[in-house]
Amino acid sequence: MVPEKKVGKAKDEDWFAKLDAELSARTDAISKDKEEINFQKTTINRAIIGDFWNVLNRFSRINVQLNMEPTYSEFAQFEEFPLKWRFKNEYDFEAVNRVQLVDRTQTQGRMGDSLKVMYYAVDSTPYLRMVFDYCEGEHYYKYAGWKRIFGQFVVYDSPLSKFDMDRFHEKLGDVVLAWYESHLRNNRDILISHLKEKYERGETFTE
Repeated sequence: MVPEKKVGKAKDEDWFAKLDAELSARTDAISKDKEEINFQKTTINRAIIGDFWNVLNRFSRINVQLNMEPTYSEFAQFEEFPLKWRFKNEYDFEAVNRVQLVDRTQTQGRMGDSLKVMYYAVDSTPYLRMVFDYCEGEHYYKYAGWKRIFGQFVVYDSPLSKFDMDRFHEKLGDVVLAWYESHLRNNRDILISHLKEKYERGETFTE
């Protein structure tokens, strides 16, 4: 009986040694993946936040107010507001999961029109998506009262591992140009028609 116990114990130890090695390898692989994702998010978010801040300031030159998230007080240190600035050294870019510009214009139904960049996951694979949300009107709900109905267009969508900054900038520039022109001409339909013509519809939601 004693030899059998020793054999059984040896088998158990051998089994766990193999499992432990596999667990260690998986831990290392996942840690490496997380580090790569965080590095990508830091690089991408740094660029996008700077781009969106520049767009906000360009719109302000024609007296169009956009609100931005994250707010400039979180990420920027100014030498001369709003154009001479740099990123705060301590700002945590990898923690940012959404960057957005929201139109505060109170005419033509523009209030709440917004350009958003967000991160999401499909089967543990991280993605980046850019959308434009716009108000389609209002509806009265019996138990919730009046709600604004928003439509959405998907401007850019890609796994994080295949993110293409040039392609992203091409799409961003296309939407910003249409958005800006619609304000110059005081005609929101220019923007909505452009989005309908070039981009796929996303979800519909209420606020």
